[in-house]
Amino acid sequence: MNKKILVTLGPSSLDQQTVEQCTALGVYVFRINLSHTPIENLEPTIKLIQSWTDTPVCLDTEGAQLRNGLMASERVEFHTGSRVKIHRSSIVGDETNISFNPGYVSDQMGVGDEVQVDFNHVRFKVLEKSDDHFKAEILSGGTIGSNKAADVNRDLNFDPLTEKDYQAIEIGLANGIENFAMSFANLPEDVMLMREKCGAGANIICKIESPSGVQNLERILDQTDEILIDRGDLSRRVPIERIPFLQRRIISIARSKQVPVYVATNLLESMVTTLSPNRAEVNDVVSTLEMGSNGLILAAETAIGKHPVEAVKMVRALIDEHDRWTPNTSIAEILRE
Repeated sequence: MNKKILVTLGPSSLDQQTVEQCTALGVYVFRINLSHTPIENLEPTIKLIQSWTDTPVCLDTEGAQLRNGLMASERVEFHTGSRVKIHRSSIVGDETNISFNPGYVSDQMGVGDEVQVDFNHVRFKVLEKSDDHFKAEILSGGTIGSNKAADVNRDLNFDPLTEKDYQAIEIGLANGIENFAMSFANLPEDVMLMREKCGAGANIICKIESPSGVQNLERILDQTDEILIDRGDLSRRVPIERIPFLQRRIISIARSKQVPVYVATNLLESMVTTLSPNRAEVNDVVSTLEMGSNGLILAAETAIGKHPVEAVKMVRALIDEHDRWTPNTSIAEILRE
């Protein structure tokens, strides 16, 4: 079992039976996504997982990213052509009001900027700027829930770690956590900061999910222990038709430097709602393994999906088939009973 499986825990899987079943399938780490875990819940969650399994826990930071604030519901509708206020302080959003965190980043927005929220591609264009808000036009409508990732069509200045990240790292270290994933690692200096805070003995997994991270990839590889390609966030800033080729190049460069590389996002997305993946998904998983990926990350499939254990079983089955395969494998061997 050389290829590793990293499993994200969430509402669908944070229970003893699921964690024990996943452990039996040879999971490498159980990931806690700090973007969706209140800081007051973190230590109890870590202790709970550790009481169920000896498989290590990995804390995944919020990092250098923009997210919208709390919304009045999880499906607030925004209509193309309408106007909206983007508030510079936190508010509860509705169909005509929204805010973004961290506040110091949203303050950097200016007239002409375009803001895209979540994968529903709700898109705003900033038209006016005042002391306490921006006025924007909705270029592309859709629904938005609370705490969704967002992007602006130019580079903004972010701190590599949030205040919550610093608190979470301290909590993790106090509870024996040794694996830390750094979201939006953009510069080698970001990794050096992460190393300083987590300690020399920590295993740092840098998430490559921005153009800056890709452009600085080789220098990041010199500082990190492992990397993770987040295809979802990358596709917010890079045309989606280029993502397969970017994935190939990143894997190749990481392998040339002997740094383990994992791949995430939409691997078995249909299993969020269905018991089986589709044919394109299983081909994607096997193709990713054949490119030289050292492992795969299940996110929504196990965090919020209806069939978390079945998703892990499917990845394990695909890894096992990949391990059996050689260029000389016969049709009879593939069709074995």
